[in-house]
Amino acid sequence: MIAPIKKCCFFLIVCAGLIASFTARGQEVNRNDYARAVSFLMENINNKTAFNLFVRAHWYPDSSGLWYMHYGPGNKVFNRVSFPSLEVSHLFDHQKVADALRVILKEEVQATDLPFNSVDYINKEHIQFSVKGKIFQLNLEAHTITSVAPQKEEYLFESRSPDGKWVAYSEDYNLFIKSTETGKVYQLSTRGKQNYEYGSYYGWFDKMEGENGERPQRFYVNWSPDSKWIQTSICDLRYADKMYLLDWSVDTLYRSRLLSYFRGSPGDTTMVHMIPAFYNIEQKKEIVPDLPRNTHINGISFRWSAAPGQVYAHYSERGYQKSHILKLDLKTNQLTTLITETSDTRIDNFNYWLIEAKNRLIFTSERSGWKQLYTLNLETGKIKPIGLGDYYVNTVQQIDTKKGIIYFLASGKEPGRNLYHQHLYRVTTDGKKLKLLTGEDAHHEVSFSPDGNYFFDNFSTATTPTISVLRDAGSGRILVEVSRADIKRLLAKNWRPPQVFEATGRDHKTRIYGALWKPTDFDPMKKYPLIDHSYTGPHTQMFPKSFSMTLARNNQALAELGFIVMMVDGMGTAGRSKAFHDVSYKQMGFNLTDHVLAIEQLGSQYSWIDTDKVGIFGHSAGGYDAAHAMLQFPDVYKVAVASSGDHDFRMEKAWWPEMYMGWPVDSSYHLQSSITMAGKLKGSLLLVHGGLDDNVNPSATFKLAEALVKADKEFDLLILPSQRHGYRGQHAKYFRKKRWNYFVAHLLGAEPIWDFDWEQTLSK
Repeated sequence: MIAPIKKCCFFLIVCAGLIASFTARGQEVNRNDYARAVSFLMENINNKTAFNLFVRAHWYPDSSGLWYMHYGPGNKVFNRVSFPSLEVSHLFDHQKVADALRVILKEEVQATDLPFNSVDYINKEHIQFSVKGKIFQLNLEAHTITSVAPQKEEYLFESRSPDGKWVAYSEDYNLFIKSTETGKVYQLSTRGKQNYEYGSYYGWFDKMEGENGERPQRFYVNWSPDSKWIQTSICDLRYADKMYLLDWSVDTLYRSRLLSYFRGSPGDTTMVHMIPAFYNIEQKKEIVPDLPRNTHINGISFRWSAAPGQVYAHYSERGYQKSHILKLDLKTNQLTTLITETSDTRIDNFNYWLIEAKNRLIFTSERSGWKQLYTLNLETGKIKPIGLGDYYVNTVQQIDTKKGIIYFLASGKEPGRNLYHQHLYRVTTDGKKLKLLTGEDAHHEVSFSPDGNYFFDNFSTATTPTISVLRDAGSGRILVEVSRADIKRLLAKNWRPPQVFEATGRDHKTRIYGALWKPTDFDPMKKYPLIDHSYTGPHTQMFPKSFSMTLARNNQALAELGFIVMMVDGMGTAGRSKAFHDVSYKQMGFNLTDHVLAIEQLGSQYSWIDTDKVGIFGHSAGGYDAAHAMLQFPDVYKVAVASSGDHDFRMEKAWWPEMYMGWPVDSSYHLQSSITMAGKLKGSLLLVHGGLDDNVNPSATFKLAEALVKADKEFDLLILPSQRHGYRGQHAKYFRKKRWNYFVAHLLGAEPIWDFDWEQTLSK
């Protein structure tokens, strides 16, 4: 009996060795893997491997046609569609233009790859383009090219009235006007001084050098159409607090520069305030309406009425739970409240449009539980819904003010279709004759001609390539098919679209949507680590609605290194019902709950997903997700790369957290801070931030790093000293390489390659 047992043991040992050997080989990553990854970056796909993924229509201002670019292998063509004939032709003779440019530039120019990608329509006979900083005009008939002197830049610190009789400008922080007929100057304001500045505004990225440096000069006025009134603001900086940056990026300096900028955090009262002011030009008189002195994050916006001396005002109260539209009569200084929108959570993306010719004001509201369109009768004050239903209105694209027709994009209205795919509809202002204009079961991205008679439509899904068409605005009928995306070369690389999936959310009933990117050498018999590409910011969604978005996410590139990459929109994100959206209100720290549930469901469904090896990465709000995942769900997520994250909302710019975490600031901010949870870290975490990030200040990343040190937690930190919120050029490549290799080393358990070639091609 001894011999068979020994043979059996030997067999098991050999099998174990073979399995270990197979696993080790499966964990290897070689240069061909990196070359494939590089080849699947969007910059190496768009109009290089896949063509016409999104065709942009450039409308002629006179609505006589449009031009667009059409790409093919080794070929770039400028085409046009002429109205009303709908004839499709080349915009010009490419060979003649190449020949003419060859003489002017004294260098080789290929007709298939002209050295410009955009043109400006001048008239039916002429277009304009620039090459190497010089402007040229092309005669479309004779194909002659002439050099054009650059136009003088408009002076940024003055504004001419619509009738041309006045010029408004600021001097010594006060507002002045000057007659263009007599040259006489009138001073309209007198109380202006530094940090209390008339005719100014607050630039979001106005940086100052040093503690007491001056901010960039700013000027703004809003003339009434009849030139009889000016609307402007007093920019009150007197009590505003600053955020700070240290700039180490200047090669010739050996000390860092201190940079500062005015920026309030949630709950702050020490912020920039914008005070509205109006002036009667004829009387040179200031009108001070009874409007609040709001912070710059909830400042008052104005739109002029067609009626003389009347203007509409819109603002939200601090905390974004009340939003108001008022009408101001400047002749009497009387304010009339037209709409007050309220919410127990937040009012997000409240918009309105005027159709005064029909005595209507159109606005969006979630009062029904869905973001819908409503009409306000400006005479009676009555409000009625427009096409009410359980669907989400994304945007109003076009309004025919004469006919009273509204064109809008909405998602979730068509039964049985993906809830994130948007379609175009038309409806009258009284809610009648609602009509679907884009019937294809796909995501539609549209733009209208200036006269509103046509619209251009790029429609696709995550798995079906783009079709680009010109349509009739009245009926939605396709008039011209401009192009179909060419992905033959992409398919020849063994690429396949991501796998779209549905999962169940945390309430055990709501459908959530996501997608999985697999490597092109995918083997269903293997197990792959899963990486969650996350951005749960409640103002948007990440499901790849369009075919171009599928590729632009760059998830295929990461998948080529041996991963499954996931994107999913959990409850609390935008684009669906208010109840769905409100799940994240004051609960941002729990936004990944549905991601974890989706991972569990996918793992039980697919044997090729290794739920014991899960990573996550994200940028900005996604950077918060990535680091927070390691602390909120340390037994699920094992590796994270968190870039430019807002790790503690109390240190963020005020408006974003106050919209989604509430105002005043309460204990939820503290409890959902990654900094207060630093002691829970278990896995491998890489924190990354740009040293000059003036959108999400790097302070929270430093504070989180300090908290991790105090908690004796091992982690990695990368600061890109010269980079702002978005990383560019060599720094973007460096970061991408660092992120790829962090997952290769810590999640895949393989030896990463650092010195791979960004330009290398696959070996034969």
